[in-house]
Order: sequence, then C-alpha cells, then structure tokens
Amino acid sequence: MRRTSLWLTLSMVAATTSAAATSPFPTVVARPAAPPDPALEAASAAVATFAADDGAAPDEDDAEEDDDGVDPESELLDGGVAAVDGHRYSADLSDEQLKELWAKRPEQLGSLSVGFTESGSQLNAVQFPTEGGPWLVVNPHEAWGAKETIDYVVAAAQQVADRMPGGPPLRVNDISKKDGGWLRPHKSHQSGRDVDLGLFYPDNAKCSKAREKCMDVARNWALVRALVTTGDVQMLLVDKRIQASLYEHALSIGEDKGWLDSLFHGPEPLLKHASRHRDHFHVRYYAPRSQELGRRVQPLLAMRPEHNLMLHRIRSGDSLGKIASKYGTTVNALKKANGMKNTFLRAGRTLRIPLRGPCTSCPVPPPVVVPPRRLPPDMLTTDKPTPLTAVTAPPAPVLVAVAQPVAGPAG
Repeated sequence: MRRTSLWLTLSMVAATTSAAATSPFPTVVARPAAPPDPALEAASAAVATFAADDGAAPDEDDAEEDDDGVDPESELLDGGVAAVDGHRYSADLSDEQLKELWAKRPEQLGSLSVGFTESGSQLNAVQFPTEGGPWLVVNPHEAWGAKETIDYVVAAAQQVADRMPGGPPLRVNDISKKDGGWLRPHKSHQSGRDVDLGLFYPDNAKCSKAREKCMDVARNWALVRALVTTGDVQMLLVDKRIQASLYEHALSIGEDKGWLDSLFHGPEPLLKHASRHRDHFHVRYYAPRSQELGRRVQPLLAMRPEHNLMLHRIRSGDSLGKIASKYGTTVNALKKANGMKNTFLRAGRTLRIPLRGPCTSCPVPPPVVVPPRRLPPDMLTTDKPTPLTAVTAPPAPVLVAVAQPVAGPAG
C-alpha cells in the first residue's frame, strides 16, 4: 500500500558535538582515529568510480520484474506490534521533563526520528563522520541520521575492516537530509533510519549491471554479517541475485544454515528483494530512543510554532493559492515559511506548511518495539546478546536502550 498522506516536519539546527556529548543517549564506543592508511586512501579513489553509477538508472531486468504492486520500502507493510505500557526506551524522561526540555532546551533531547520512513522528519540529527574510519561518505549533505543509525553503521564498517584489513572503504551513500523529509529520488530516507551502502568490489573490477558476477562476495557477506549482528536492523533490501550469491558463499564457509535461512528465507526474512537494488544495500534500522522521543514530542509541536509544520509535495496544477486554501493559511505565510520571493512552483518540490495549532490529522506511528537481534549460534553464549553500546555521562539519569523479546516479529 503506497502512502500518500502528508506529514509534519521539524526544522532545527542539528545537535553540535558538545550537545551530543551531554545527550542522554546510548552511544557506540568509538575507536580513536587511526593514522591514515595508504592502502585505504588508494582504494577510495577506485571505489569512487562506482559511486557515479550506483542508483543512477534502473536495471533493464528490474524494470520488467513484477513486484505485485508492493513497495518494499514502505514502513506501512509492517505487521502489528505488541501493546506497550509506558515508555520503553526513554523512561529516564518523565512527560513533564520532556515538555520542559522541548520548550527550553530541545537540543538536549538528542536525535528524534519523527513519523514514518516514507513520510517523516528528524530533529537534532547526527551527520555521518567524513573522517576517522574505514568509510567514504559520498554526499555529506545527505548523510544525516538518527544517532543509532550513525553508530550502527560505524560499528559495522569497523568490524569489516578489522576482520578483512587492507580492503577498500565502505561507501556510505544517502541517509537523510539534516531535517529529514523528502530526499530526491527516494521514497523513504525521510526520518534518519535508512542508509544506502555501496557494494564492495575487487581492485580494478569492471562491472556490468550484473554486479553479483563481479562483486567481492566475501567482503560483502562480511558486511551483511556485521550489519545484522552489531545493529538493530529492521530490514535490508537488496536484489535477489545478490542475495543468492551471498547465501551460497556464507553456506560454503560454514555459516549455520538455520541462521542463514532466518536471514534470507522464511516468512519474515531480514534480507528482502527490491528492484533497482542490484548495486547497493538499503539498510533500515530501528532507532528505539530516537523513534520513541519523536513519537512523544509530536503532541508538543504546537508549543514551538517555528517547528509546527507539515510537508506538501507540489504536484502538477498546484498553486500557492490552492495550497493556502487547503491548509487554512495564506500565500504570504507560505512564501515566508519557504523563503520564496515569487509564487512560481516546481512539481516535485516540497513546501513547508506552517500550522496554527496541533495537527489533528497527522498519522502517529505505533510504539516502537525492537525484537532481539538474529545472531548466529557462535554468538549466542548467553540468553541475551552482549550489547555493543556504552553510555556517556549525561547530566540526567540514563536508560540504555536494550532490545526486548516480543510475541512476534515487528516487520
């Protein structure tokens, strides 16, 4: 089911380094920046040659596929979630404390992921670091995400580099814009929880569209393994032909078949086919604290009119007058909110719509419930996986977000 409803967006300055340091938020322990690796720097140039091609045009084979009208990126495809009493991932903040912080010091809330991945926004987003690790950020201006997203990708990239040293950097493509909202040309990537990661290739590889025939299958499997074991992955989209190569390789090196089948097959696999995903991984994470705080802050948006906004995507035939009439505002208010000097509109652009009170029609996502990570047998040494996170020292008590078992998969 394709989502066409409108959604509110937030427009704020992202949390600074100092703000992040005092944010009441669990964070992955980052390793000190290593000295420049000549091999890594040389590989970066080779990797960049693939960046121009990835996602530039759909595969001809993909265009002919029948996906039964189902959009694999839609978060609305997820099944129901178990009922949740109270706040599971932000219980250190009472409703009164949250209200006070939102009114006076919203930057201290840390990152907030608001709404759905295909109709949402984010606040206090964290920019993916451009230096200090085995990765290459293709477009830093579109590499903003929830703090969990950034931490999880950093941890996965570092694990691959540690286990297979001397290879090329992980190419980090689009995540979200600083304030979230629609990011051309994606259907999702709006709330800081989606990230596109390039495939790994051997040195001097010459690839056609059949990337599964030329990719570095061992390193790409190491990446998938790292992603699903170091972070709370909600789903991982990649072409079925890439999946087949990864599954066959993982089985050949002795990975547990039952575990692999839980990732690739069955009623609720983590890896799912998506056309036009033959050259990259699309990873969607749970961001439990960011999502829960975003959900809790929604009724408070009217307290800060500058952030009490909706998004309207301009379509053919729209005019400022029609849009203003639809939302009960004025042409001048629309021009001011969007920094417009004239009334010219371009189809596809997103307009910010200022609201005069609480949004009564904005969809609210269900309470977030993070299922246990799907770990291989060799990592299941205890009833609960050892978390790869540590808590910073904030000025207020902190509740570390830990995944809890639920009755069924969350999608």
